[in-house]
Amino acid sequence: MDSATSDARTPLGASADNGLKIVVVGGFGVGKTTLVRSVSEIRPLNTEETMTQAGEDVDDVSGVRGKTATTVAFDFGRITLDAHNVLYLFGAPGQERFWFLWDRLFAGTLGAVVLVDTRRIDDSWYAIDRLEHHGTPFIVARNDFGGPAHTHAEIRDALDLDPRVPLVDCDARSRESSKQVLITLVRHLQDQYTGRSAEVPAPRQEFV
Repeated sequence: MDSATSDARTPLGASADNGLKIVVVGGFGVGKTTLVRSVSEIRPLNTEETMTQAGEDVDDVSGVRGKTATTVAFDFGRITLDAHNVLYLFGAPGQERFWFLWDRLFAGTLGAVVLVDTRRIDDSWYAIDRLEHHGTPFIVARNDFGGPAHTHAEIRDALDLDPRVPLVDCDARSRESSKQVLITLVRHLQDQYTGRSAEVPAPRQEFV
């Protein structure tokens, strides 16, 4: 298991007043670990383990034949918004056998990103259902795997998305693209929390 560098030995959030928890969820192999890894300002903590032939009897790998490792707990990364606010990123495991962990990961979460692979769009249903159950604001990001070229309207219809839920395209391998996803989420949260006691800070210029 990889571990974070010396940055993580400092108590998390020690230099900030507000630690804002964000969760990245989605189906098996949609790119959650890749997104956290590409955008984190520290070396991400992850719990990836090598996939074995025995695991194929448990997890459906038909849509992710090239995948050699899988998250078995969660991924963790960090992004500084400004001098007082830090985003803590948690990537949830995608396999059905680890879904029981999701409700705990959602505790204290300000918002979430649902990553979607259009080749396996049905895998996104559980994530959206659980977020709606918890009342957690979220956005949907279509990760580019070179799958079917569905329009945003078709994806919204397939996922039965509320019109107010933002839908964006992304490449989880790209830091810039992943940053834009998080910026979209933060701005969506600002809209959601307008007039409420909770306040979501705007992304700082360096982050943007």
